[in-house]
Amino acid sequence: MREVISKISSSKAEWIDLQFVDLLGMLRHVVLHSSKLDKEAFRRGLGKLDGSSVKGFRSIEESDLVLRPVPETLAKIPEEWLNNVSLLRFLCEIYEPGGIKRLSKDPRYALERTINYLKEHGFEAKTSFEVEFFVFDDLELNVSPNNQILSIYSEEIDGPNQMISKDAYYMSPPADTTIFYSIKLSRTLREYFDIPVEVFHHEVARDQMEINFNHADPLVTSDRIITIKYVARNVAKHMNKIAVFLPKVFPDDNGSGLHTHISLWKKESNTFFDPDDLYANISQTARYFIGGLLEHARALAAITNPTVNSYRRLVPGYEAPVYLVWSKSNRSAAIRIPFYYSKDPKASRVEYRPPDPTTNPYLALAGIILAGLDGIEKKIDPGDPIDENVYHMSHERRRQLGIQSLPRNLEEALDELETDMEWLNVAVPKDLIETYIDLKRREIRKLTLYPSPAEIKTYINL
Repeated sequence: MREVISKISSSKAEWIDLQFVDLLGMLRHVVLHSSKLDKEAFRRGLGKLDGSSVKGFRSIEESDLVLRPVPETLAKIPEEWLNNVSLLRFLCEIYEPGGIKRLSKDPRYALERTINYLKEHGFEAKTSFEVEFFVFDDLELNVSPNNQILSIYSEEIDGPNQMISKDAYYMSPPADTTIFYSIKLSRTLREYFDIPVEVFHHEVARDQMEINFNHADPLVTSDRIITIKYVARNVAKHMNKIAVFLPKVFPDDNGSGLHTHISLWKKESNTFFDPDDLYANISQTARYFIGGLLEHARALAAITNPTVNSYRRLVPGYEAPVYLVWSKSNRSAAIRIPFYYSKDPKASRVEYRPPDPTTNPYLALAGIILAGLDGIEKKIDPGDPIDENVYHMSHERRRQLGIQSLPRNLEEALDELETDMEWLNVAVPKDLIETYIDLKRREIRKLTLYPSPAEIKTYINL
């Protein structure tokens, strides 16, 4: 804490950006004069949050909440974003008045509780995400709110990117239109926000990129996702571009996922690794973890795939994980065992492929960990792996093998979560989940009122 306060003082920054995440994963902020941020503020927090104005936090008669900066998340905002104004930022925890008791609906707190619950069972988790998203030119998107989506679907949009639809994976320049943006983004994340970007490349869809970073503690991983989305949007703005994290943008092209990698450790030992396993060098513990994920995947989808748009991605034929099976090196499976380095105990992990970038990463990782841990505790058998392209199977064959699929829409996923949440409530407060479900049902009702351009085009002459 003293080190952080010293850094604030030496930076001579006038303002501090206090950022926090609401229940649905939206990044929000309050800007504070740097003179107000001292040791006492770190201890008791800052009473600057109206909880009734943040969906799902508090009602109007009990609205006062407190933000407490997390010292480890200190970062300097690039001055070019703010016309050379010096600004520092923190991610924050949310407390009840008085700064002693945490707000039960703070999603960051839900993940902290999950990590503590995991430790009680003797495990620590190492996690990472593959972040996929689209990067468009402002002119291409016509970024006025009313025309943005219409522009995406317009048949009149032309240009070289249209030629590489569904065939853009690993494209090199000039076909890779994202490379200069990707370099700028990766440099900014490394130099300003201490996020160790490992790899970036063009993804399958046109104007789509993927960025990967080192594994870390789940809390650090989630903080990184919030930061990456924030930085990606700001870097894009200053390059006359726009970063889009919708899971499905183009109807005829792949969508964006947030593939989640996880392994459970005891001290320095990876409990998911077994050098004697003849299939994928994974342990029985890893298999039980997979069993828990498969058991609760339909309910978990309400959290990992939390928008109406999420389910436009989850359709066969676009590398989206529709079917609840597991396998090694198989990208048609919902759960994949990466098999690049088969004998490396550090690399042994489970990749859960359904999540997308609209998820709240704190809730997503909490759900994934708790579903897997439930599988370990109950010794849930995941069944045999499926080492074939599930998309090419007939419906009858999938039925014979007992293969389930993810929910068809958000409403169905919420129904599943309502009837299957006991495994989640061991660490995530029930009132958080109930409030989350209520907010999502309201969201569905609101969006149901809006016809899409595709609907209008299809039905206008009927």
